[in-house]
Amino acid sequence: MSACPFHQCDGSGWLYDEDTNTAYGCRCRPQIVARANAHSLSAVIPPLYRDVAFDRFPVTEMDPRVVLATRRFVEAIEDKLDEGRGLWFMGPNGTGKTTLAMLVTKAALSAGRTAARYTLPDLLRRIRKTFDTGSHVDLFEQLTAVDLLHIDDIGAEQSTPWVLEELYSIVNARYEERRSMVITTNILDRDLLCEQVTERTVSRLTEMCEELPLLGDDHRLDLRTA
Repeated sequence: MSACPFHQCDGSGWLYDEDTNTAYGCRCRPQIVARANAHSLSAVIPPLYRDVAFDRFPVTEMDPRVVLATRRFVEAIEDKLDEGRGLWFMGPNGTGKTTLAMLVTKAALSAGRTAARYTLPDLLRRIRKTFDTGSHVDLFEQLTAVDLLHIDDIGAEQSTPWVLEELYSIVNARYEERRSMVITTNILDRDLLCEQVTERTVSRLTEMCEELPLLGDDHRLDLRTA
């Protein structure tokens, strides 16, 4: 059982009033509930990103302004998650969007918060499977409850009405519940992105997230050259 981050309960999420012989929820209970709801979600950091750090390549070669904004977000990760704030990395392939997003996800997990990470195509494939098993509502509730939802490759999936509605439903639910998101996309043109994932989804993400454009060379090519 994890310790109470507010040092109020025994880690169970409940407090007991002996005078009235009643139990009531501790301040940490919402975190415990979210952690339980998100238990089956994918919060695993892929091996490729387990050693990413601000003082290592390729982060050291990225735009220092974007790196600094990411570092500041990470240093205030608890407050940012409590406020429902997020980051939106955008730029061409190989510029480090997912690497920086992984730093945020790792920070959330290190702080004892819940996090789930998917590429959008993988997430949609998982959602499709839930319609066969009847667990769509459960997955949707878990995706809403997790402290940080990290989605890569927004706009990479073919834009069908079903895809657009599922994506909007997830983003809107997290928007209404003030839950943080970290997203990446290769699409820099806002009008094009609105065409790809709808204007209402882009509008929600814009309000939730600080936009951080990443330009420059493909660092994957740099690694192959090295």
